[in-house]
Amino acid sequence: MRTRHLMALFTGVLILAIILPISLSIWQAARQAKMQFYRELDDYSNRIVVRTLQVADQAREALREADAHTAASCSPEHLLTLRRIAYTHRYIQEVLWLRDSVPQCSSLEDHSVAVTFPPPDHIAPDGYRTWLTSINDLGLDHQMTAMGSRQHMVMIDPVSFIDVVPASEEKIHTMLFGLDHQKMVISSQPLPAKVWQRIKDPHVDMLTLDNTVYRIQRIPELGSGIVTWSSTLPLQQHIRQQLFFWLPAGIFTSLLATWLLLRLLRHLRSPRNSMLDALNSEAIQVHYQPIISLQDGKIAGAEALARWQQPDGTFLSPDIFIPLAEQTGLITQLTEDIVRKIFADLGPWLRQRPEVHISINLSVDDLRSPTLPTLLHNQLQHWGIAAEQIILEITERGFVDPETTMPVIAHYRQAGHRISIDDFGTGYSSLSYLQKLDVDTLKIDKSFVDTLEYRPLTPHIIEMAKALNLATVAEGVETESQRDWLRQHGVQYAQGWLYSKALPKEQFILWAEHNLHAH
Repeated sequence: MRTRHLMALFTGVLILAIILPISLSIWQAARQAKMQFYRELDDYSNRIVVRTLQVADQAREALREADAHTAASCSPEHLLTLRRIAYTHRYIQEVLWLRDSVPQCSSLEDHSVAVTFPPPDHIAPDGYRTWLTSINDLGLDHQMTAMGSRQHMVMIDPVSFIDVVPASEEKIHTMLFGLDHQKMVISSQPLPAKVWQRIKDPHVDMLTLDNTVYRIQRIPELGSGIVTWSSTLPLQQHIRQQLFFWLPAGIFTSLLATWLLLRLLRHLRSPRNSMLDALNSEAIQVHYQPIISLQDGKIAGAEALARWQQPDGTFLSPDIFIPLAEQTGLITQLTEDIVRKIFADLGPWLRQRPEVHISINLSVDDLRSPTLPTLLHNQLQHWGIAAEQIILEITERGFVDPETTMPVIAHYRQAGHRISIDDFGTGYSSLSYLQKLDVDTLKIDKSFVDTLEYRPLTPHIIEMAKALNLATVAEGVETESQRDWLRQHGVQYAQGWLYSKALPKEQFILWAEHNLHAH
C-alpha cells in the first residue's frame, strides 16, 4: 500500500516537474511583457504630468514678473517688459495686460482688440485663474490655454502640455482635460465617448476597454486631468519576444527537475518504506559517543546517535536516513522513538550517575512537535532523572525562525533542559545572532577541528563563545595534537574517535564506568 501511494505521489510530482516550469515560463513571459507595457504607459503619463506642472510653474513665474513692473500700463517700458517675458519663457506665446477682463495691450499688440474674457474655468488655491478659450486680442480662431493674475494674462499653446516624446516603441496617446467642467484641453487622438463617461468618476485611475488601457492622473491644484492610453494588441508580440528568453529556461528547468526526481525516486523509494518498517519494528538502535572534559579527561556525558542496521549487517549512514526522515515527515516519529530508547537503555544508570548527561539532537520539525515535550517530561518522571541531564542539541537552522523556535526553547529551558547549538559555524551564525539566543553550549563542527592549523576562524569562534559565557564542545577530535590545541585555547569538552566511537548501550556503560573509576 505504501509503495502504491509513493508511486502515485512521485507520479504527480513528476508531472508537475514537467508541466510547472514550462507553465511558469509562459506565465513569466506574459507577466514581463505586461509589466513593461504598464511601466511604459505609467512612465509616459508621469512625464506628461511633469511637463504640465513645468508649464504651469513657468506661467506663474511669468505672471509674477509681469505684476512686478512699475512702469505705466501699456507704456513703451511696460510693453518691453511684456515682450521680454514672452521671449524668455519657452511655453509662453503672449503676455497681456487687462482691465476688467478686457485686454488693453500685450507683448504682440501695442493696442489690443477690445474683447472680453469670460469667467475663468478654474481658480487655483493660490488665486491664479485658468481659461480654455479661443478668445484672443489678435482676432484668431485658435484654442489656447490662458492663465491670469489680477492684471495680467499669459497665453499658452495647449500642445505644450503634451509635447513629450514617448520612450516606448508603441504608440501612446494622451489628452489633457479640465476637471471642473470636463472640457478637453488638447488630445493627440479623439477619446471614445464611453471613456469620457468613465473618467468622470474621480475614483477611476485605470481602465481597460476594447483592447486599450487608459491611465488617468489628476492634478487638483491645476484643475486638470491627464489621460494616457495605448492598445494592448502589440502585447502578443512582446510576449513572444519574452518567450525566447523564458521558455528555454523553463524547458531546461523541467528537464533538470525531471532528472533529479527520477534519481530521487530510484534512491529513496525503497529506503523510505524500509524506514517505516524500521520504526514499526524497533529496528533503529541508539549508540552513544562519550563527551569528555578536556581539563581532567573525565566523561561529562554522551551524544545519542541513531544507527540503522541493514539486513547485511552494515549500518546506513545517518546522513542518508535523517534527511530522508525530514523529507518524508517521519523525523519527529524517529526522534520520539530515539527518546524512548535512550531512557530504556540508560534510565537506571543515569539515575545513579546524575553528573552525566545525554545530548539528544532535535530537528526543526521536532521543535514544532506538541507531543515531544510531554514525552520527555513523562520519561524523566518515570525514571527519576533530572531534566538537566538531558541536553537538547539544535542545529543552527533551527533558529532561523525565531518567532516559532524561541518560545519552544524557552519552554524546554524552564523545564530544566540545557540547550546546545549543534554544528556551529556551518549555517546562519553571527555575533548578533548568538547574542539573542538563550543557549548554554556551542558545538564546534568537525570541519573546523579537522583544519585547526589552516582555518583562522576557529579561535574566533572559541573567543566568541567565551565572551557570551557559552561552554564549547569540539566534535570529531581524532588526534592528541587536536586535543592539546583545543585545551590550550579554552575549549571545555571534546568528543571523537580519540576517545571512543559511538557505542551500543552495554559497551557505553562499561566504557563510562571504567572512565569514571579511573578519574
